[in-house]
Amino acid sequence: MVSLLENRVQGDLVNRRTAVLPEYDPQKSDLPRRSDYVGATHWLRAVRECIGEPIVFALDEALMCQGLFGGRSEEYVIWVYGEDSVTRFNGVALLSNRVSAYSVAEKSGLLYTDFNRTLADSFANESILDMQGITEAVSKYYYCNGENFEGISIAPEYQERFEKLAKEAIAYYDD
Repeated sequence: MVSLLENRVQGDLVNRRTAVLPEYDPQKSDLPRRSDYVGATHWLRAVRECIGEPIVFALDEALMCQGLFGGRSEEYVIWVYGEDSVTRFNGVALLSNRVSAYSVAEKSGLLYTDFNRTLADSFANESILDMQGITEAVSKYYYCNGENFEGISIAPEYQERFEKLAKEAIAYYDD
């Protein structure tokens, strides 16, 4: 049991590394453009098919799968968990090679991180993220759950930051 717990903690620490935003490289292949698809799900399926290997969508793409964020018309960065080989495509930001199955959900044939994992990933990578998507998603979560955050689990090191984000999210639709 101790070995299993140690393995899970080590895996989680690896996943909390800060990713680097990918730069365009003419030597790499391009993914389908978001603006060529109606609806985030159709676009994400096209991205998955183009990559051609198992991936778990993370951050904004996970929020799109959850229906908590519609995305942007000119998405460039795709956040995923997968093998190193997925970085052969422009715009792929690889968070890690694996994520716990307990943190993965499936909808419409797409694998993505659950809301709690998505929040943890956003705080771990906040220095390089546009937090617009996560702010919208937290706001929608709040209002769709009877104006509370029940069900959200935040690691202690991110608790203070979540409280600030929660206030911003509550005010998001009021402004």
